[in-house]
Amino acid sequence: MNSLKFEHPLNEQTRFYLRIEFLLLQVKSSSTFSEDFQYQIFFRSLFDLLDIFEQVQLKTELAKDLEKQKIKFKGWLDVPDVNQDTLRSLLDDIDTCRHHLMTPERLGKCLREDKFLSAIKQRFTIPGGSCCFDLPALHYWLKLSKERQMEDVDNWVKQLSMIIEPLNLCLKLIRESSLFQDKVATKGFFQSDMDEANLLRLDIPMDSGVYPMISGHKNRFALRFLSFESNQNCDKDIEFKLAVC
Repeated sequence: MNSLKFEHPLNEQTRFYLRIEFLLLQVKSSSTFSEDFQYQIFFRSLFDLLDIFEQVQLKTELAKDLEKQKIKFKGWLDVPDVNQDTLRSLLDDIDTCRHHLMTPERLGKCLREDKFLSAIKQRFTIPGGSCCFDLPALHYWLKLSKERQMEDVDNWVKQLSMIIEPLNLCLKLIRESSLFQDKVATKGFFQSDMDEANLLRLDIPMDSGVYPMISGHKNRFALRFLSFESNQNCDKDIEFKLAVC
């Protein structure tokens, strides 16, 4: 049976992590410029990342969260029935990722100081602002050789590499902290208490014809399913899977 997964952050920090993950995926998938107007997705995602980096001290927050995970997992050392090789490998991965975050350079500094990116960034905030008459420098760059374009793109993406592995590991540990369990939303509604959760993950059968509206925080949440066709509250029982991470 086809199903669709939804994720909902329960604190602001996880919200930032998920947004950054989403934007990094867009940067990666559009960085080949293999299709017309892929450059629009690439530059918009890149500039959105720079704006987020201005709002949150991402390296510091990731380092703190990975240290918390390290302390938690160290408590399993020498515990019977725990695979110690896997555990030690995970602890090594955490140490490696934290080391990547210890560089003194501010995240995104080189990107913000890049003259070409600085020249075009502001116009990308204007609807349709990347037209030829708005950004002649961009349209000149788009006519450069593919080799030159990919050289620039590789250099820009390289500036993001220090956070990719730590972010992926942090989100992986959050997501894998809980297994999916079968739940039923009575007449389309479900609520529950929990203890210091970071993330909700839902697995919903596509043939249910519904999508979730979720509200909550780290200790309590509520969700209501809405019919996709009517955009109204669903009045039938909905079976779904839930992981509180």
